[in-house]
Amino acid sequence: MKVKSSKMSNPDSPPRPNLVFILPDRLRRDSMACYGNDWIQSPHLNGLAEQSFVFENAYVTQPVCAPARSSILTGLYPPSAGMPVNRLIMPPEIQTIAQMVSDDYRTGYVGKWHLGDEIFAQRGFQEWVGSNDGWWTEYSDPATRTEFSDYHNFLVEADFEPDMDHPGGKTFSPKLRSGLTSEYQMATFLGGRAAEFIEAHAAEPFVLYVSTIEPHPPFTGPYDHLYDPATTPVDETFLQYPEGSSLFNRLRADFFSNSVRDGIDLGTEDGWRLLRSNYWGNVKLVDDMVGTILGALDSSGVSDRTIVVFTSEHGDMVGTHRMLEMRTPYEEAVRVPLLMRVPWLLDGSQTIEGNFSQIDFVPTFLDLLGESIPNHLQGRSRAGVLRGEDTLDDNDVFVQHNGVGDRDLTSEGESHRWPADKARELNHMGTLPWRSVISARRWKLTLCAGDQGELYDLNRDASETENLFDQPEHRGRVRRMTARLRRWQLEVGDTAPLPGV
Repeated sequence: MKVKSSKMSNPDSPPRPNLVFILPDRLRRDSMACYGNDWIQSPHLNGLAEQSFVFENAYVTQPVCAPARSSILTGLYPPSAGMPVNRLIMPPEIQTIAQMVSDDYRTGYVGKWHLGDEIFAQRGFQEWVGSNDGWWTEYSDPATRTEFSDYHNFLVEADFEPDMDHPGGKTFSPKLRSGLTSEYQMATFLGGRAAEFIEAHAAEPFVLYVSTIEPHPPFTGPYDHLYDPATTPVDETFLQYPEGSSLFNRLRADFFSNSVRDGIDLGTEDGWRLLRSNYWGNVKLVDDMVGTILGALDSSGVSDRTIVVFTSEHGDMVGTHRMLEMRTPYEEAVRVPLLMRVPWLLDGSQTIEGNFSQIDFVPTFLDLLGESIPNHLQGRSRAGVLRGEDTLDDNDVFVQHNGVGDRDLTSEGESHRWPADKARELNHMGTLPWRSVISARRWKLTLCAGDQGELYDLNRDASETENLFDQPEHRGRVRRMTARLRRWQLEVGDTAPLPGV
């Protein structure tokens, strides 16, 4: 369903506008009505979309947590930001947007960070609310590993007993946390702390980033029974084996069909449906958080001078093509929701066609805030698109995967029925980097030096069921799109090997 276009409002920006950026983890694009989901209970997201620029084709730079958010915060592609894979500490010289705005701004970060030193204020963010205690191995000072996050302390003060080993004693496991009632969920806590920040700084310009882990696994929570697994709508490629796709994708589909996730056997359609309905339940936690934040902007009287951005660091397959997780160039992993509410530029809603990349976030926000844009950024401002001065009609976007450095890929299921040799093959294929280009004309090419190439016509085959890479009539297109990939690699200093075509 397309969002109807409304009239542009006064283009004059207020002096020193605010920015609130909201970032859930693994949220699929089809989580609200403006992207075709008219049955999900997302009233706050749907309301935000009715007041926003709605980007039709927004893409991550990499469908992996830390690399994706490094681009979101720095305006650099993951290798340039020093974050090609998960479980790294971003190099100290890499700057975030909070270090690029002027001293007039009060800056705050609330929630999941995943770029090292998880629970400590850093990188220009003056106020910090930490929420994730499991990444203490990525603290640059080992002496700080016994410290706990604000969310941990909140649960302790509420008389909950932590259950997971931690250098400081015990902390709360994801399984325990997900079993709590809604008022004690991470998204609820972070929404409340974000509201406190807004209320405290309503009289001064501010930049606030809010990032919750939901709907990231565990795919269970207080809203598990919100949807009926048997009748909840699914996409046409739900549980459809990715025949003709890369070996990596086919191996992953085989693995997940032989695994157990959150106590649910994914060897059956009923199991997958239950997992997906629980996933949609966790999306309600995100929607509730958005409602709390928007309510704080309204009650503080700053909505009319605050840019609100909602997106996700990547999506999740949740059964599409019989896969779980991300790390694939399929649309459900790399194409994400993107809403931008800029009240002085738009009265109502407007769909933005064309391709948008999250590499352009930082320069676009700096432009909208009236701040200077550093020359080292690898993205460009798209504020002109919002002002009606430009379009995304000719924009190619580039997506990458740099291999897996943080896990055995079979750990995504708590158990599985796969032989050891297949697990080794999956993990080997997971180390191979791939690169994708999505052209302005809506064709997608993915290349990997050690795997099957992929070419999809997203105009005719939006579900990516027919790989055209080896079709003789498309050899010219493959070569032309490969040339675009290589040119982009030269421009950004990307050194991943690509096969000859």
